[in-house]
Order: sequence, then structure tokens, then C-alpha cells
Amino acid sequence: MDLELAGKTAIVTGGGRGIGKAIARQLALEGVDVGIVARTRVALETTAGELAAETNRRVIPITADTGDDTSVRAMVQEAAARFEHLDILVNCAAVAGGAAPSPKLAEITDDAFYPDINVKVMGYLRCAREVAPYMQRRGWGRIISLGGMAARTTGAIITSVRNVAVVSLSKNLADELGPYGINVTAVHPGMTRTEAVEARWALQAEREGVSVEEIERRVAEGSPVRRVIDARDVANVVAFLASPKSIAINGDVIGAAGGLPRAIYY
Repeated sequence: MDLELAGKTAIVTGGGRGIGKAIARQLALEGVDVGIVARTRVALETTAGELAAETNRRVIPITADTGDDTSVRAMVQEAAARFEHLDILVNCAAVAGGAAPSPKLAEITDDAFYPDINVKVMGYLRCAREVAPYMQRRGWGRIISLGGMAARTTGAIITSVRNVAVVSLSKNLADELGPYGINVTAVHPGMTRTEAVEARWALQAEREGVSVEEIERRVAEGSPVRRVIDARDVANVVAFLASPKSIAINGDVIGAAGGLPRAIYY
């Protein structure tokens, strides 16, 4: 299927590694010029060079902190100046989680809650606010925001709150921006194979005296599809949503975790 993405441009926040990197790669493979955004310049330059060499597209590194208004505004202005037009925004930058147990109610402080929400929720809003005018002028655009399956499960209060907020933000933006030809959607990854996850598996395997393959097998058993979803699997979903082919999907959230057993969403 031709996704009709050739010649378009994209900003991918959190694009230096993990799911964000996989999304940037897939968009570039589809003919998109991509600006990848993160806070660390050296890692970004390495990723940009790698992806540009593989895809033969422009992949430019832009350092920015999505938790800061001024930084986001400068990032979008730089991307617009480099690309001349902006077509796609993928919000993927977030405070890293998953390496430690989620705090319980009595352990949640302002310092734990607000930075997380500022980067993932307000950060997504900042990026959309700055990019939307460029899309409105062209009468077309796609904004895809990465949430997470914690929006549909309990056990991680802050993570659930921020991911539910991503869905609410996306629906509000879809209603407001849809008349301008801009579709807005959210994607919920679950347990996804990334560099960070593989590193955690290796540590767990060492502690337990088993192979990494055994850890992966256990994780896969919890999924209805009986395998671990890879970052590239999520990237394929995002690439479709970023394309003109996705016109029928607006204001909705797509699960990209291989399915949660027993739960029904309607």
C-alpha cells in the first residue's frame, strides 16, 4: 500500500531512541523528511546520521525540552525553517518509566507528579499549539500522540493519569482542528521491545540466572498474540495514522499492544 507520504515532513519528539526512533525511521522509509527531537544532542546526531544513511531522507536533530514553552517554540520554528512546511507531528517525549515500581498513593508527591505531567501532557499540548498554525495554513496535517496501556489498567496512578489525559487532549484537538484538514489521534503502546527494555531483561536474566530468551518468553505469555510487540510494530501503526489514508480515523485512540486479555473497549 502506498501511504502517500512521500515529500511530507514530520517532527518526532522523543525521536532519539526507542519507539520514537522507530517511528522516525518508518516515516523516513515512507519518504518523509523528519526532525527528531530530544534533549541530548550527541545521541540525536548519532540517530539522525544512522537513519539518514539507511533511508536516504533528511533526518535532522533538534534539541529541545518539551517541558518548556520557549524551547518548544524555538524547536518548531527551526523545523519550519529547515523544512519550509510542517505536515506531521508525533508526540513521543515523556519522562522515562518502568525501571522501578510505581509509587503508591502515600508515596506520590508534587515533585513526582508535576514534572511527569508537564512533559507528557503539557508538552504534547505545547508542541501541537506551535505546529498547528503551519498545518492550518496548508489545510492538512496529522498529529499523533503516544499514550500507553496504563490508561486502561490500574496499578500506576501517575502513568494512568497522564495517558488518559493524552486521549482527552487528542479528542479535544481533533474536534477543533478537524475542519482545517488536521486529524488528531492517540496510540497506546504496551510492553514494547526497545533498547531500554532489552537492557532491563538482561539485568533480570542475570539476577535470576536464566536466559534473556526465557524472560522474553514469560513476557510474551501475557499477550494474546503470544509475542512481544516491537517498537517497529508500533511505528507501522503510527505511519498509517500519519498518512492521508487515515482520514476516517480522527479523535480516537488505537491500542498497539497486541491486545489486553479479557478487557472490552467500545
